[in-house]
Amino acid sequence: MTRTLSGIEIERYQSDGVAYLPQAVDPAWVERLNALVDEQLSHPGQWVNDGNPGQTRDRMFTERYMWQHNATIRDYIFHSGCAALAAQAMQSSSARFYFDHLLVKEPETAAPTPWHQDIPYWPFRGNQICSIWLALTETTVEESAMEFVRGSHAARTYYRPQVFNARKDHPNQQWTGVDGGEPVPDIEGNRGDFDIVGFDVKPGDAVIFSAWTLHGARGNNSANKRRAALSTRWLGDDARWWPHPGSDPTVSQDDVNVQPGAYPADDRVFPRVWPP
Repeated sequence: MTRTLSGIEIERYQSDGVAYLPQAVDPAWVERLNALVDEQLSHPGQWVNDGNPGQTRDRMFTERYMWQHNATIRDYIFHSGCAALAAQAMQSSSARFYFDHLLVKEPETAAPTPWHQDIPYWPFRGNQICSIWLALTETTVEESAMEFVRGSHAARTYYRPQVFNARKDHPNQQWTGVDGGEPVPDIEGNRGDFDIVGFDVKPGDAVIFSAWTLHGARGNNSANKRRAALSTRWLGDDARWWPHPGSDPTVSQDDVNVQPGAYPADDRVFPRVWPP
């Protein structure tokens, strides 16, 4: 199955900073990726953040940067059609891949995903940078499906990165919480002041959103349902390599063949996926 975006979906991404994409990928990918979830929960890799290891409840688990050693993730990146969706939404002539991010909240996981935007955490600048968050389980907003502040990408306000959930042992403690940028407003405490939109999703549905869009998710209040999703991050024509204090150190200047301020034309680290 090859999915393309409708004109309305492109318009919503451009105006709202987020668009809901029902049945974004072939259903076969959902089955393969859910098998991967079970594998990674049992045998996590290097870039894991596991809030309650080994538990089947109250466990918030994330893992990223699997694509270079995991055949399933790599196959999904190059053959799911997500690169073409990203390029269409961003109105970009190309789409390069940045990284994969597996996100799991087991039943009765109280921890929310705090309101934030992605751009301060990543070593890039540009308007054509986005994520495709693919639902692997049926999930409502109350069960931790994503929510967004509609239109928050438009002002290009740069918000200060922070450590999620204030865990002292958080693996990202070393690179978040630096100075620079405005503090994220108290969206959750003043929901009526913001234009918040969320999407209940079925397996295979996705949301595509700008790296500048404020977003978050509640805890998973289900007593028996896992919330699982895979995000892929995409770079368009105007993306520029910009390593800076507070950005993700997983890929650093030592890893790339591109200088700060340049387009990330490094096919080994940021492969061009679309056009093929």
